Amino acid sequence: MAIYRKNPPQLGEEIFLTDSGMETDLVFNKGFDLPYFGAFMLLKDPKGRAAIRDYCLEHALLAKRRGLGFIFESATWRASPDWGDKLGLDRAALEAANRDAIALVEEVRDEAALETPFVISGNLGPRGDGYQPGSLMTAKEAEDYHSFQAEILADTAADLVTALTMNNAPEAIGVANAAAAAGMPCAISFTVETDGRLPSGQPLGEAIMETDFEARKAPAYYMINCAHPAHFTSVLREGGAWTPRLRGLRANASKCSHAELDEAETLDDGNPGELGLENAALRRLVPSLTIFGGCCGTDLRHVAAIAAELGRMEKAA
Repeated sequence: MAIYRKNPPQLGEEIFLTDSGMETDLVFNKGFDLPYFGAFMLLKDPKGRAAIRDYCLEHALLAKRRGLGFIFESATWRASPDWGDKLGLDRAALEAANRDAIALVEEVRDEAALETPFVISGNLGPRGDGYQPGSLMTAKEAEDYHSFQAEILADTAADLVTALTMNNAPEAIGVANAAAAAGMPCAISFTVETDGRLPSGQPLGEAIMETDFEARKAPAYYMINCAHPAHFTSVLREGGAWTPRLRGLRANASKCSHAELDEAETLDDGNPGELGLENAALRRLVPSLTIFGGCCGTDLRHVAAIAAELGRMEKAA
């Protein structure tokens, strides 16, 4: 059952950890084949299921050792209709996969036995390529599309819906409306290019304000993912009225652009220690940031380094 749907604990002042780059970790570090980055497809394979379970558990236990709350994103970033079609799945199989992904996280939550909150997030991804906005949907078209997953996740133990790697405001608005119609709180995580703007070209602050204004119910909070801190620190430093709406960061390990990452044949895992320092610096810059994890190229090492630097910062305060 959902525990925190009506009172998301990550809206307080305490720091929460989340996971890292599940898909790149599974492909480059664990050796799995993931067509279209559809991690949920591994749930049907005993070895793949065990790998996702272990990945979730090791991140949860890191949060437990640090005495921090934990948010885990289900392996459902690609478990939506268009991607399901590409993977040869019908709607019934997709529904079962979404439900199974949440059930797996429930099992880990019980095993990890955190004394701090363990929040289950039902993960939604973009309808198209996260790096390329392509033909933009209207907010209504996006709502219709994402309602499939939002309605299923609302009937599971998921505490909220989180849309990762959103690259344009209309799709983010559609996700927010789909979540609201399903009775779910939601978080929107935008990705940005090396200039700090969304792939659609819109400034990050404008996208956040537009989503807040146009959605029938504003998202609970916003995040940034799939970009290196070097790409957006100047935007956060400039700030604006929208800045306190940011709650979370899931940065890439690599400083490469999205285009460069698309062409890469090897994993750029960056420098975990450096990424930890950069996240701590951003926490000082934007005090509303309380949720920290990783994205492409990151794994447990990076989240551990981030947690360590945040801990040192808190002790020094």
